[in-house]
Amino acid sequence: MSNEVVIPFSTTIHVRDTCLCLHAQRAARALARRFDNALRPVGLTNGQFSMLMSLNRPQPATMSSVASVLDMDRTTLTAALKPLQRRGLIEVLTDPKDARSRLLKLTEEGLLLLQRALPIWTATHAQVDEDLGEGGSEALRQGMARIR
Repeated sequence: MSNEVVIPFSTTIHVRDTCLCLHAQRAARALARRFDNALRPVGLTNGQFSMLMSLNRPQPATMSSVASVLDMDRTTLTAALKPLQRRGLIEVLTDPKDARSRLLKLTEEGLLLLQRALPIWTATHAQVDEDLGEGGSEALRQGMARIR
């Protein structure tokens, strides 16, 4: 007698059709592709747009506040910020209150690029809203917020 473990293919189909993680990941990848394609003419990815937008504040942002908004750990955030810094879109400043801490600030070039990207994001987001139908975007945001 074999001790081989067999999971019926019907279980695979059931997981494929009902797994919230799978469906959320697929939707996230599809949204990311849509926004990446839309933002490509201005040289940004959707993630870079979100990072730049998170820095659009009256005062420079702390690393931890940006990490919190983007739900990233600081190491991942630091790596993601480097290309933006190399392009001259952001500045990393020493916090005058604590020399060990860093503050993040949009440069003028970063703000100008964000101004060019915002209408693209707005139009793309409006199309996604339309695709989701009446109340779909808000219901989706509310549902995702309850999972956190």
